[in-house]
Amino acid sequence: MVNPLIVALDVETAAQAVRPAGMLEGEVGGFKVGLELLSGPGPATIAAVGEGGIPVFADAKLHDIPATVRRAAKQLGRLGARWVSVHASGGRAMLEAAVEGLADGAGGREAGVLAVTVLTSLDEEALHAVGIATTPGRLVSRMASLAAASGCEGIVCSPKELGIVATVAPDLLKVTPGIREAGAANDDQARVATAREAIQHGADFLVVGRPIIRAADPVLAARRLLTSM
Repeated sequence: MVNPLIVALDVETAAQAVRPAGMLEGEVGGFKVGLELLSGPGPATIAAVGEGGIPVFADAKLHDIPATVRRAAKQLGRLGARWVSVHASGGRAMLEAAVEGLADGAGGREAGVLAVTVLTSLDEEALHAVGIATTPGRLVSRMASLAAASGCEGIVCSPKELGIVATVAPDLLKVTPGIREAGAANDDQARVATAREAIQHGADFLVVGRPIIRAADPVLAARRLLTSM
């Protein structure tokens, strides 16, 4: 059985990322290197975190013209990223370019694009405020279909839309942030669920950051979260 827990290393420095990665390497299924690390110490952090062979999710959230996204995805693939995130709102041509670029950079190694649907920090009111007159669920449904048609390996969606994705694009890998245990603060997340609820609704991987990396004992926190599933 694949360990479904991906720990988000949302920290400022490479040292701050590598230390917990070393502690958690045998406990979790992968690590996420996001914008904070990619914009600070840089993309080389992907290789540093993945030295032990554990999968690394480069959460770059690429969104640009197809040619630029293709080249960026290729670079991230060369650095060892197992997954690269791309905003589905960039359209089919951009998603297909990302898939091609990542495959080229990976050079035959297993790697796939994850299409970001609707950020877990957004709710229906927030979508309306930027001129998107629909619900998160309907928008995720359309984006999941687009991701599948574009050759993406999976999508990133909130726990609330897992059932929708399973219906419209059942073959996509479902990666789910917005995981909070019962009674915990939501922080800046709007659409959340517990780890157990997310797994029950069909999540393949759960992305969890603060509840683990900010814990007094990250290993114990990860073990407790896995047990709760």
